[in-house]
Amino acid sequence: MAASPRRRAATPSLRDLLLLVALPLLLSGCGPSPARGGDLRRVVEVPGEPRSVVWAVQLSDLHLSAFHPERAADFRRHVGDALAMVNPGLVLITGDLTDAKSKDLLSSRQEEFEWILYGQVIDEVANRSGLSKEIFYDLRGNHDSYGVPEVGGMFDFYKKHSINARLGRTGAVQSMTLQNSGMKYLFVGFDSAMGVGLRSPTNIFGQPTDQLLSDLDAALSQWDNQSTSSLVTKIVFGHFPISFSALTTSGRSIRDVFLKHSLSAYLCGHLHTNFGRNLKRHHTSDQQRFSFKQYFQLDIHEGMSTTVSNVNCSARTTESVAEFWEWEMGDWRSARSMRILAIDSGYVSYTDMDFRFGFRDVIIVPTFPLDSRFMHRSSYPYDFACQAMSTTHVGTVRALVFSRYKIKSVTVKIYESHSGNFQLVLEQEMEKTRGKGARGAMYTVPWNWRDFLDELPDRYWLQIEVVDMTGEIYHSEPRPFSVSGLTAKVSWTWKEFRVMGCQWNQLYYPIMWTTLAFLFSLVLVPRTSLTFYENRFMSKFIRPKLTGRSLGGFSPVNFEYFAVELSKMYFIWSGMLFYLLYLVFFPWFTGYAVTENYNKMYLHYRGWSTRYLANTTALPCIGLPDVMVIVLPHLLFVVLPAFLLIAAIAAERALYLGHHFSQRTKKDDDHYKKAWHMKNVYIFYWLRKILILLCLPIVWKHWKHCRAIVRAYEVNPFMDAPIYCFGVPALLWLAIYRSSSVGVYQL
Repeated sequence: MAASPRRRAATPSLRDLLLLVALPLLLSGCGPSPARGGDLRRVVEVPGEPRSVVWAVQLSDLHLSAFHPERAADFRRHVGDALAMVNPGLVLITGDLTDAKSKDLLSSRQEEFEWILYGQVIDEVANRSGLSKEIFYDLRGNHDSYGVPEVGGMFDFYKKHSINARLGRTGAVQSMTLQNSGMKYLFVGFDSAMGVGLRSPTNIFGQPTDQLLSDLDAALSQWDNQSTSSLVTKIVFGHFPISFSALTTSGRSIRDVFLKHSLSAYLCGHLHTNFGRNLKRHHTSDQQRFSFKQYFQLDIHEGMSTTVSNVNCSARTTESVAEFWEWEMGDWRSARSMRILAIDSGYVSYTDMDFRFGFRDVIIVPTFPLDSRFMHRSSYPYDFACQAMSTTHVGTVRALVFSRYKIKSVTVKIYESHSGNFQLVLEQEMEKTRGKGARGAMYTVPWNWRDFLDELPDRYWLQIEVVDMTGEIYHSEPRPFSVSGLTAKVSWTWKEFRVMGCQWNQLYYPIMWTTLAFLFSLVLVPRTSLTFYENRFMSKFIRPKLTGRSLGGFSPVNFEYFAVELSKMYFIWSGMLFYLLYLVFFPWFTGYAVTENYNKMYLHYRGWSTRYLANTTALPCIGLPDVMVIVLPHLLFVVLPAFLLIAAIAAERALYLGHHFSQRTKKDDDHYKKAWHMKNVYIFYWLRKILILLCLPIVWKHWKHCRAIVRAYEVNPFMDAPIYCFGVPALLWLAIYRSSSVGVYQL
C-alpha cells in the first residue's frame, strides 16, 4: 500500500471504492498470508519525516458508564484534539471499553446504552482528530465480557459496536505492520477475555487458549522467514497483564510466546493507577535464577545487568535475546491517562499524559537516549559496544515534540545527580529535522556520549525544555540514562508487587490447599491425640501423674483440659469438620454466573460448573483461577480466623476449668487463696468478653462477602447458599454458647 490511511479522505470516488474492495486480495497476494479468524496482517507504509521513527497512542480502561457521564465527556473534550496534534500511526484501545457495572458496583451486566455511547464517542473523536478509523484497534477487557454467555450472541455487544467489529476484524489476533525507511514495526493485538463471560467478580483473569497462542505465535512470526535485511520491532498489545493471565489447558503461557519472539514491549491495561504508577515488569528466559520465579518476582528487573565491557559482538547473530518489557499504562476511568509510544530506529520509549487537569498544549517524547530504568538489558549495551558511534542512532539526542502552537526553541538539559541534588552539566539547543511530508516534529542535537560513561546507571538525567510562541515553558519528566548499558534498579511498592510481582494463577492452589491443610489439622489433630492418649498411655502413665500434679496445685498446661478441649466440644467439632468437607467436596452456592435468567450454575473451588450452561464447553468447570477472589478471601478472612477463635474459646474454657478444679482442693478458710482465686476469675471474665467481641468483625466480614455474592449472582441465601452464608456464624454462636455454660459469670 503506497499511501498512508491515517488521514480521512473526502467523498470516496468509484476508484477508491474499487481499491477498498480489492485491498484484501492484494494484501493476500503480495504479503504474508492471512491468519485464521480474520487477521488480514495489514502492511502500511508511513512516509515522510522523521525517518525511521513511528509512534502510536495507547488508551485503556475507558469504563464508559451510564452512571458516570463525565468519562465520556472528558474523552470527547480532550482525546480528539490530542490525537490531531500527535498524529499517530496507530491508536490502540486495550480493553474495558464500557463499565457494565451497577451504580453500587455490586452487580454487573452488559448495557447496550453504554456500547452505543462508546460507538458515538469513538466516531466523534476520530472525526475531530482527522484520523481514519482504520488505524483504531480496540480489544475486549473483562468488563466487556461480563455476563456474556457466548461470543457473538445476543448479549455480546462488542461484536456489534466496537471498531474492530464494524471494520470486519473478527479474529482474536490482529496485526498491523508499519514501514518507514526500510524498517518494519509489527503491532499484534490479541483478545484473551473469557469465551463464556462470567459476571463480576469471578472474571478478572485473561483466559488464553492453545489456539490463541498458536495464532499469536504465527502473527509474530510473519516476518521471520522473509528475505529482508531490515530489522523488525515487535510490539504486542492486550488487556490483561501476565500476572493476571491464566495458563492454557495444556499448561502454556503467553509469556513463553513473548520470550520466543523477544518483544520490545507488551502493552496492557486492567490494573488501573490505584495500584500504583510503576506497574512495569522485565521478563527474561532465565528460569533457574530463582526457584520461586514461577510464583513471585521481587523486583521490576530480572537477570543481571550487562555492561559494555563484556558484550560479545561476534555472538550477536547466533544468540537469541530472550527478553521483553511489560508496561501497564493505567486507565482513563480515574486517571485520564493517554500513552504515546515512540519507536526510534528500534528503540522504544513512551510518555504518559494526564488529562485530569486539562489539555496539554505541548507533549514531549524523548526517544534517545533511553530511560535506563526501562530499557532492554541485552540489546541496548550491544548497540553501544558494537555499532559505529558515528551513526545518528547513537550520536544524537532526539525528542519528538507535539504542540498546538509554533515552537520557539527546544533545549536538551543533562543533570548530574549527587545525593539527590541535580547539577546542570550540559545545556544545548536542539534543531528540528527538515523534510517533505513531515508527520511530526523531531528535534535532534549531536552529543559526545563518551563524556557520560559512568559505572552508575542513574548518575546522569535527561530533560527536554520547550518554549512555544506564547512564551510558555514546558519540561519533560527527568529520567536517568546510561550509555554504559547499565540498568537502573526500580523496586515496587507493596501494592504494585501484589498485582505485578505475584503470579496469581500459580499461587491459587498452593495458598488454598495450605490453608485447608492447616484447618483440617486444627480440627483432626486434637481429636486424634485425645483418642491416642486415652486408649494407650493416658490411663497407664499420664493420668496418674496429671492427677497427682493437679492435687498439688494449678497446672495451666494440663494436657487433658487444655490441648484437646476443642475435640471434647463434640457437636462444635463435628460442625467444623463437616463445614471443611463441604467446602472441598460440595458446591458452595448456586447463582446466575452469566446473564440473569439464563441458567443457574454451581460454584466450586475448582470454578463454575458447566452442567447447566447452554453450549457447554468440554471442561467440567470454568473460571479457574478467577474463583480465587471468592475462595481465598472466604478461607483466609472468615473461616481461618473463625476456627482460630473457636479454638481460643475452647482453650479459655479449658484454662478456666483447670483453674476451677484446682481450687476445689484448697481449704475454705484460706482467705489469701480465695482472693487470688477471685482475681483470676475476673481475668477469665474479661478474656471471654474480648473473645466474644472478636467474633463481631469476623461475622461482619462474612456478611459483606455474602451480601456481595447475593447481589453479584442473584443468590437466595436461604435456598441457594444456606451452608455458605450461615455455617460460620452458627459455629461461632455455638462456641460462645457452649463456653458460657461453665459458670464464669456466677461470681
